[in-house]
Amino acid sequence: MEHNTEKALEAIRRGAVEIIDEEELIKKLRRAISTGKPLRVKAGFDPTAPDLHLGHTVLIQKMKHLQELGHKVIFLIGDFTGLIGDPTGKSETRPHLTPEEVQINARTYKEQIFKILDPEKTEIAFNSRWMNDLRSIDMITLCAKHTVARMLERDDFKKRFQSKRPIGIHEFIYPLIQGYDSVALRADIELGGTDQKFNLLVGRHLQREYGQEPQVVITMPLLEGLDGVHKMSKSLGNYVGISEPPGDMFGKLMSISDDLMFRYMELLSDRGLEEIRELKRRLEEGALHPKKVKADFAWEMVARFHGPEAADKARSGFEAQFSRKEIPEDIPVYEVGAGERHIFLPTVLREAGLCKSASEARRLIKQGAVSLDGRKVASEELDVTGSDMVFKVGKRRYLRVISR
Repeated sequence: MEHNTEKALEAIRRGAVEIIDEEELIKKLRRAISTGKPLRVKAGFDPTAPDLHLGHTVLIQKMKHLQELGHKVIFLIGDFTGLIGDPTGKSETRPHLTPEEVQINARTYKEQIFKILDPEKTEIAFNSRWMNDLRSIDMITLCAKHTVARMLERDDFKKRFQSKRPIGIHEFIYPLIQGYDSVALRADIELGGTDQKFNLLVGRHLQREYGQEPQVVITMPLLEGLDGVHKMSKSLGNYVGISEPPGDMFGKLMSISDDLMFRYMELLSDRGLEEIRELKRRLEEGALHPKKVKADFAWEMVARFHGPEAADKARSGFEAQFSRKEIPEDIPVYEVGAGERHIFLPTVLREAGLCKSASEARRLIKQGAVSLDGRKVASEELDVTGSDMVFKVGKRRYLRVISR
């Protein structure tokens, strides 16, 4: 039993920032082993955006570790709390989502998480199931179990209060509902990012208030984006989306630094920690090239979300494109209309999806980041009569422009 507990602890500790409280966790694990009754592990996700990126999967990967240890994993979709909007880390009140937006995003989440979790061993829960049944008196009772003073201990609330920026009453209710989810699910463990620590501890507090054994809180780090500095975020453009095309995902992961590669591996890879340490040792000794390690990891991530065949193709495409300086086969094609002799390149790049706007395309052309046949493009307007032209944008994006 002791050996099994230590093995479980090693898997749970991997990548975790904090375990509150580890002694309680050990007791829960020992009880689960002796009784054969799995622990109930909860992680909540508000369906505020339709697509997940690798930063989101840090928690899901930890859920997988606990699932593989035989415990019950509950993927909680906060369709009720999503209507409020999580105020964590926000300097102002978040806009509400409509019920229709929440449901669309929730369905997308369900499709994506099973690329990591075992669907046969995963419970999907929606917190509207119990929150919609909560009466007004029940909500008042819930609110009475916490104080405004405790809420203002939370850093983002404190800063907004001190700077006289508005805080909606519903935002105070959000942590209470997240905590009540743990009561409703009788959670033994709750996982969350470090920015969720306050809310997770509210869950422990409320479980005691409702006569339950408090959950153990495990916080996971916020994964740095491709820049290695800021948290992975779509708004910052430093993300790797798990639904991105295989080639794009592979190329992005090949662009990260060596140090960041090992951090990603610890948090996201299925490789054991000993194997990762050995790879790092061999790399430091010069016995292994970092490009090989990075390519193997990129292959693993693409294979997880798109399958091994797509990962093989992405790897060979990357090697052809960057190692042998060849142009990949499956690049987007833009066909010029019949009778057209000239194109305005910024508009073409925007319409082909290689740039978000024509102004961004113009900036890239001006910076010399757009080339044709190895030569930088100097003009924004080009004669394309009877041409088949391949443009390179940045380091790894290509566009074939065909005119007949």
